[in-house]
Amino acid sequence: MESDLSRDRVLTVLAVLMALLAVSNLTKPVSQLLAPQTNAGFVFFGHRMHGLANAVLGPLFGLVLATYAYGVWTMRRWVVPLAFAYAAYVIVNLIGFAIHPPPGDDTPALGLLAYALVAIGVSSGGAIYLQRRRESLR
Repeated sequence: MESDLSRDRVLTVLAVLMALLAVSNLTKPVSQLLAPQTNAGFVFFGHRMHGLANAVLGPLFGLVLATYAYGVWTMRRWVVPLAFAYAAYVIVNLIGFAIHPPPGDDTPALGLLAYALVAIGVSSGGAIYLQRRRESLR
């Protein structure tokens, strides 16, 4: 039987996923430097970043997501508003990306739809789950 202060499997998976996203964003500048001809680069409000903007925004969001992962892992109540802010950002970012796809983007529509469903499901689902568990957070 779990105590109210234990992290369940859902929160553990959420923390690990956010940590993996943090690492991905922290390495965006390196990815872009190593493969400038690819679609490597942080997407900010629907626009793929390059150069200095990518070098600043990718790691900055990586730190935000690392903070999110830490908050979930340690069961902190302050992570709930961060989770909702991130979920809202994901939705706005996906809408912006759909309106302004990068030149030469040949990703199939079904692939983009699947990505959007997972991104919205994990970010929004995580926020809602954290909100429901709010009283068991420290």
